[in-house]
Amino acid sequence: MNRYPLWKYVLIGIVLALGTLYAIPNLFDVDPSLQVTSSRGLDIDAGIESTVSDTLRQENIAVKSITSDDSKVTVAFADRAIQEQAQSALQNQLDVRQYTVALTQTPSIPGFFKAIKANPMVLGLDLRGGVHFLMEVDMRTAERQQQDGIVDDFRSTLRDQRIRYQSVVANGRTIIAVLRDSEDVADAVAEIRRQNPDLSITTSADTIRAEITDDMVQELRQTAMQQNLTTLRNRINQSGVAEPSIQQQGEDRIVIQLPGVDNPNEIKKRIDATATLEYRAVDMENDAIAAANSGRVPPTARLYYERDGSPVLLQKRLIVSGKQLIGASAGFDPQNGSPMVRVTLDSSGAKRMLDFTRENVNKLMAVVYIEDRYDPEADRYRRFEEVISVANIIEPFGKTFQTTGLDSFQEASDLALFLRAGALAAPMRIIEERTVGPSLGQDNIDRGFRSVLIGFVLVLFFMAIYYKVFGLFANVALFLNLVLLIAALSMFGATLTLPGIAGIVLTVGMAVDANVLIFERIREELRSGNSPQNSIRAGYDKALSTIADANITTLIAALALLAFGSGPIRGFAVTLSIGIITSMFTAIMVTRALVNYFYGRKAKLKALAI
Repeated sequence: MNRYPLWKYVLIGIVLALGTLYAIPNLFDVDPSLQVTSSRGLDIDAGIESTVSDTLRQENIAVKSITSDDSKVTVAFADRAIQEQAQSALQNQLDVRQYTVALTQTPSIPGFFKAIKANPMVLGLDLRGGVHFLMEVDMRTAERQQQDGIVDDFRSTLRDQRIRYQSVVANGRTIIAVLRDSEDVADAVAEIRRQNPDLSITTSADTIRAEITDDMVQELRQTAMQQNLTTLRNRINQSGVAEPSIQQQGEDRIVIQLPGVDNPNEIKKRIDATATLEYRAVDMENDAIAAANSGRVPPTARLYYERDGSPVLLQKRLIVSGKQLIGASAGFDPQNGSPMVRVTLDSSGAKRMLDFTRENVNKLMAVVYIEDRYDPEADRYRRFEEVISVANIIEPFGKTFQTTGLDSFQEASDLALFLRAGALAAPMRIIEERTVGPSLGQDNIDRGFRSVLIGFVLVLFFMAIYYKVFGLFANVALFLNLVLLIAALSMFGATLTLPGIAGIVLTVGMAVDANVLIFERIREELRSGNSPQNSIRAGYDKALSTIADANITTLIAALALLAFGSGPIRGFAVTLSIGIITSMFTAIMVTRALVNYFYGRKAKLKALAI
């Protein structure tokens, strides 16, 4: 006779119970919610939850639930109108420089499921709605900026060591410094090696050649990519988008997915902007107008232009730049009411600024606004620099000061955001953009659910008609396979996309393949004259190797798609891979358990309903 030991029934029961438990949260609806996070991506203060709760209570705003952890506070509401009212109240109460209040959605599942971490599946942009950007990082500009930085370091080093030089220029990856006295070469090389140990340096007569090595370029690329990823996360967090996805793709590309955003224009302005500031001393010994007219600029200065077109000569030596900024907020100058940005420097930047202003009281200092913009005709980025402010240093200052000369408060707000989030290490351009509205996302969900349902019903109908009672066993296994597949996607936190639904539909069709092989083998054994019990045993045993071969080869293909594919292909591969594993479990073990339970204990079984 065919019987399963008790432990197998217990094992199957535990797996199915856990699968059902973790699949149930997908039946609950979602609530409009708000998510309060730190503007700089840090942990939030312990008392922020009580502040949020008190603010909403004072405004008589009904709350369904409020939860918090170290990184965020999430508040759920009954409808979107209350959600928008609450967002306005919290934005007025909280300091927007420290906290971001973002619209989001949370599943309305009971607390029991939250306690066991049973959450519904994460929906992709094509189902939830939002925007998708594929950004390309301009590594050529990053390398050029690295070369410019090394040239500036060379000049600063030689000036600090009082070593006279004729020129310091970059030629490709080679930095060439020509000294006035060849006897200074040894001292100059020693100091340059100390500050730039990775450079490959050679000398000849009065010339020093420093080569930027391949390792330095590779490290620069990795650093630029990581800095851009961090900066983008900071900027998007401060833009009020909940649960953004920002990931590296390949060596020079970044994928950004922002759920719940249906107007990408404002986001586009913020994610690829490269605005920053530089503070430089004004060259008061030379005439800027004469330099602009003649084209002869002093070697220690650079020619810039103010916003009104007036030329101004600034010293090449940089005081501080956006890299030394740790804080920035927009506001209005209390003296004249013009837009301004209040800037806070780190310790090294504060010391350099304090030293400079202490030594240059009653002299002029300029603020240079820098932005990299993509030129589609030249297929490269061009740097635009303009002087937005020239001010007299009345008294020394260091860590905190204000920058004026901006055209509008919106420009001041945007600049403050860029400075707080940090500067991009290299400019980027958008090479792919997709927008999915909420209504289209819901339509995708409805169509996907309908396709799964139609496929499921057709398979159920066919199996019940063709294989009778055994077909009903296969139908039960097929339903449980869907439950386990949804539970696995929920437990692993996999993102369900439209191609993922296609993988589920394919899994529904493939899930009965194993049962078809088993049932046909049983029918062959019955036609050969074997007893029903022996036919059941032989059918499962002999079909097992065929089932394993077919599913393993399909699983290998799915894993290859998962490893080498991207975007929609990975979504399809994830559901297909999990579906193959769950279908093998249900088709082999669950149906065998049902067959053994109903037929296995009948010693005098004469026929099978197959």
